[in-house]
Amino acid sequence: NSDAACRVTYQEIIKILQTDAKLGLNENEILKRRKYYGHNDFEIDDEEPLWKKYCGQFKEPMILLLLASAFISLLMRQFDDAVSITVAIIIVVTVAFIQENRAEKEIEALKRLVPPKCVCIREGRSQHIYARDLVPGDLCILDIGDRVPADLRLTEANDISIDESSFTGEIKPSMKTIESISFGSRQTSISDRRNIAFMGTHVLNGNAKGVVISTGENSEFGKVFQMMQQQEAPKTPLQKSMDALGKQLSFYSLSIIGFIVIVGWLQGRHLLEMFTIGVSLAVAAIPEGLPIVVTVTLALGVQRMAKREAIVKKLPIVETLGCVTVICSDKTGTLTKNEMTVTNILTSDGDMAEVTGSGYDGEGDVLCGHERVTYDSHPLISKIVE
Repeated sequence: NSDAACRVTYQEIIKILQTDAKLGLNENEILKRRKYYGHNDFEIDDEEPLWKKYCGQFKEPMILLLLASAFISLLMRQFDDAVSITVAIIIVVTVAFIQENRAEKEIEALKRLVPPKCVCIREGRSQHIYARDLVPGDLCILDIGDRVPADLRLTEANDISIDESSFTGEIKPSMKTIESISFGSRQTSISDRRNIAFMGTHVLNGNAKGVVISTGENSEFGKVFQMMQQQEAPKTPLQKSMDALGKQLSFYSLSIIGFIVIVGWLQGRHLLEMFTIGVSLAVAAIPEGLPIVVTVTLALGVQRMAKREAIVKKLPIVETLGCVTVICSDKTGTLTKNEMTVTNILTSDGDMAEVTGSGYDGEGDVLCGHERVTYDSHPLISKIVE
């Protein structure tokens, strides 16, 4: 892995991978390694068809309870109730389905970060090949503008800097070297591994050559990819509350039916008649309008957040955000721009000026007492600004 590879010299890596620092691998060795390691790509779990996703919306306890109510109403020839409940179910399910399918596909976006082609040295010849055909031990050439096709241990580096923001979140480019890095027994972080070029990152400056140490899901990028596929979102507080309410209503409905049937049986009444009365009361007790109210309210919240450029994948998350008290977030590139700017100027003469604007956009003025600074009025401040 890259943690072990960064600690040893590139000559040792060449020996371990049984490759040649100048000629690269031969075709026979490439075929053997591809059979063992597989292709340099990711296997995406089969995406569910739209009809299956739509049907999946009916798994909620509240929806199942409403479906049961509609079915019972239909059997009892209460067609108005059956139609109204069915319409309510369709509205709730459709709104939730549409909203969830508007979200961007994070895994597909990750896969697009891997370049389709790369420059590789095989049998002493430089050639353009598909990145998915790379195997550990291949020699790759990196130049300005390239995306790194696999995890590489650099063997040559000429003033190369790589943008790793898509991987680490750090906007500042990482300057790379070919020297081994010593950290003792301590686990190194991604940013510590300055002699490794990671899959999916972008070359900003310089050029380099490196040997492939990891491909596909064995790469550091592949580990992130696997985690995203395996991640299952837990239920939100609202979903848990609605599930609990659905189960409680189901219990109370069955209790009402059982109680009325038992009372009628003790009074000597016809059991079918008492069962019908019990079912009618149970259906009437179910608030079929509640899911519509909740769904519409959440949908309005999603629209308001979209106007503020916040994308919400699932409707119940809107309510969860209202319960948040602490947000743990990456700083650079998320909350800040990594652009240090001057806000105030203090001269040796005691003059103080305020600098407006933010970042590197070039907008703003230098003000002293609400007046714009000029060379005639404040020559020292003007020279500092220049």
